[in-house]
Amino acid sequence: MKVPANLNISYGDMDPPDTPPTMSIDKLFPALLECFGIILCGYIAGRANIITSTQGKGLGNFVSKFALPALLFKNMVLLDFGNVIWPFLWSILIAKVSVFFIVCVITLLVASPDTRFSKAGLFSIFATQSNDFALGYPIVEALYKNTHPEYLQYIYLVAPVSLMLLNPIGFAFCEIQKWRDQRDRQQNKLQIVGVVILQVLKNPIVFMVVIGIIFHFILAQKIPAFMEQFVDGLANSFGGAALFYLGLSMVGQLGKLTRSTVVALILLITAKLLVMPLICREMVELLYVDHTNSGLNQSSLSNYAFLYGVFPTAPSVAIYAAHYNMELQVVTSGMVLSTFLSAPIMYVSAWLLTIPWMDPKPLMDSLQNVSYNVSIISLVTLVSLTVMFLSKKFKRLPHMFTLNLFLAQILACVGMILWNFVVRQDSFIGHVLTFTLLYGSLYSTYVWPGLIALSLVLMKRGGELKVAPGFLVIAGWGVPGLVAAVLLITGERMPDTIDSAFFYGTPQVRRTGESRYSESPLVEHDFIILTYCLFDFRRTSAPQLCLPSNLSSCLWWLFNRVPGRLYLELQFFCAVVNYGQGFISFGIFGLDKHLIILPFKKRMSSLWHSMKPEEQPQLVVSDDITMTCTQFTTYHKEQCVRDIVQKKRCGERMVADTFLGTELVEWLLQVGLSQDRGEALLYGGRLQQGGVLQHITQEYGFQDDELHYRFTALYTMRLIEHVFT
Repeated sequence: MKVPANLNISYGDMDPPDTPPTMSIDKLFPALLECFGIILCGYIAGRANIITSTQGKGLGNFVSKFALPALLFKNMVLLDFGNVIWPFLWSILIAKVSVFFIVCVITLLVASPDTRFSKAGLFSIFATQSNDFALGYPIVEALYKNTHPEYLQYIYLVAPVSLMLLNPIGFAFCEIQKWRDQRDRQQNKLQIVGVVILQVLKNPIVFMVVIGIIFHFILAQKIPAFMEQFVDGLANSFGGAALFYLGLSMVGQLGKLTRSTVVALILLITAKLLVMPLICREMVELLYVDHTNSGLNQSSLSNYAFLYGVFPTAPSVAIYAAHYNMELQVVTSGMVLSTFLSAPIMYVSAWLLTIPWMDPKPLMDSLQNVSYNVSIISLVTLVSLTVMFLSKKFKRLPHMFTLNLFLAQILACVGMILWNFVVRQDSFIGHVLTFTLLYGSLYSTYVWPGLIALSLVLMKRGGELKVAPGFLVIAGWGVPGLVAAVLLITGERMPDTIDSAFFYGTPQVRRTGESRYSESPLVEHDFIILTYCLFDFRRTSAPQLCLPSNLSSCLWWLFNRVPGRLYLELQFFCAVVNYGQGFISFGIFGLDKHLIILPFKKRMSSLWHSMKPEEQPQLVVSDDITMTCTQFTTYHKEQCVRDIVQKKRCGERMVADTFLGTELVEWLLQVGLSQDRGEALLYGGRLQQGGVLQHITQEYGFQDDELHYRFTALYTMRLIEHVFT
C-alpha cells in the first residue's frame, strides 16, 4: 500500500537497498494461480466423477513412470556441478534429518505401543518429503529464473538424497510394525533390510537420478540430438499432468478425517509448513559463509531455503501409507490440507522475505497490487458460497447473518477491485462512491462476526432470538456506513497517494514544543494516544481502525515518526487479512455437503433438464444400460437385497425395503462389480436410468451419500418392452 507523499521509509540502521530483489515477486501470484488452478481442475474432475479414481491411476502411472523419469534424466545430464553451493545442500539435508528424527522420537515416545513404529515411520516421511517436482519446481522457476536460475538445480539434488537417506529409515519402521503384527513372524532382520532396499531401488526418482548422473559423465553434459526432442517431449508433459493428477488424488480424502486424528494432523502440518522452513533457513545462516561480505547471497540462499521448506507434502507419502495399510487417514488428509495451506504461506512468506530488499516506491505500488490480487481470488471463492440461497436455509438464523457476512466480504472485494481503476481517474463522484462501497462493506465485515456470535448466544439461552433480526441487520450495515460517511464529511482529500487507506483523512499533528506543531503520524502520551489510535476515525490510517489484527500498526505510530520495514510488513498482513476473508469463509462453508454441494448439484441438474426440450418418457434405454441392469437383476440383485435392504428410518416415519446410496456403493466394491467409488457411482446411475432402483421421493439421482433408495419392479416391464421392440 502506498504511504502519504510526506512520509519516508525508514530502514533502521541499514541503508536503503540499492540492489534489485533476489526474487521476481511479481511472477509469484501468476505461478500460484497456474499451479493451484490446475490442481483445482483435477479436483473438480474427480469430484464430479468425470474421471474416476481407477481412470486417474492411468494418468498417475504415466506421470510417475514416464514423464518424471524423463524430466530427471534430462536435468541430471545437463546439471552443472561447478555452480552447486554445497554448504546450501548440506544445510537442507541436515534440516531434513533434524525434522525427521524430531518427529520420529516424539512419535515413539507418545504413540500407542501397538502402532508406534508405523506412525514413527510414516509421520517422519510426511514431515520431510516435499512435493518438489510437481508444485515446487514451477514456484522456484517463477521466482528465480531471471535472478538466480542456478537455484532450480537444487530441486533435483535435494529430493533424491532425502529419498535415499531418510525414506529407507521410515520404510524400516513400517516393516518392523508389519513384522510385529504377524503372528508367525517368519521374516528375519535380513529379509526386512532386503525389502527396504528393494523399495528404494524401485522408486523412479532414485533410479533415474542414478542413471542420469552416470550419463552426465558419459555424454559430457549434453543430450544427443537424435534423442533430445523425445526426452524434451516427455519431460515437458510432466508439469500440467502431475498437478492435474494431484487434484484427482485429493478427492474424498478429507472425508476420512476423524476427531482422533485431528491432533496428530495439526502437529504434522506444523512440523512440515512451519518448523521445517525455519530450520532450513537457520541451517543456511549457520553453515554458509558469504566470502563477498555483502550478505546478499547468504540472505538470498536463506530465503530460498525457507521457501523450499514450505513446499507441501508429496502425494507419494499417501501411496506409502496405502501400501502398508497404515495411518491412511492422517496421511491422506494431511496431504490435502498441507497442499492448500502452503499456497497462502508461500505467498505471504515470499513477500515478507522480499520487502527488506525492495525500493520503497515500487514496493508501495506492489503492496497495493497485493490487495487487488487477493480481492480477485477471494471474490471467486465467495461467489461459490452464494449457492446457500439454493438451500433455502438463508431465511433461518443464524444463516441469515452469515449470508450478510458473505455479502459484506463480496462488496469489500468488489470495492477494492474498482478502486484499483477509479483512483487513477480524475472523478470526484467515482472516488466518493467507490470509497463508500469499499470501507462501508469492509467495516461491516468486522461487525457481522460479532453479531453472529451474539445471535448464537441469545438463541442458545432462549431457544429463539428475542431481538428482531431486522434490528441487527440495520446495525450490521448502518453503523459501518455511518462511519464511512463521517470520515468522508470530516476528512479531506490527501494529495499524491493512490492508497485508499490515506485517501481521505486529516494530517496528524504532533506537539514538538510549547507552541510548535509539525505534521507527523507520531503522537504522544502512550495510553491516551493508543485509545485515540483505535477510535479516532480521522486518523491517516483510518481503515485499520477497530481491527484487532492492526493493533501492532497502531503501536508502531506511537514510537516512530516514519514507517519502517516492520510497518510495511504489517501493512501487507492487513491487506491479506482484510481482503482475503473469503478464503476463511470458503474453508469453513465451501465444502459443506448439505449447505453448498448438494443444493448446487440439485439446481444444476434441474437447469440441465429444463434446457432440454420436453420429450415423452421413453421406455427403451441404451444397450449398455440394458446389459448392466440385466446382469445385475439376474445374478446379483437377490444377494444385494439380502445384504443391504432393510427397514430404514427417514424423517419421522419408517420406510420399508430401502437402502442408502453409500451402502450400495460399498456393496458393489465388496463383490467386485466396481473397482472404485467412482465406478460404483456410475454403475448405480445406470441401474437408476434402467429403472432397477429409484430415490424414495424421486428427487435425487443416484449419489454416494446417505440418501434412501429402493428397488423397483419397473425394470421388468422395460425389459419386456425392449425384447418385443
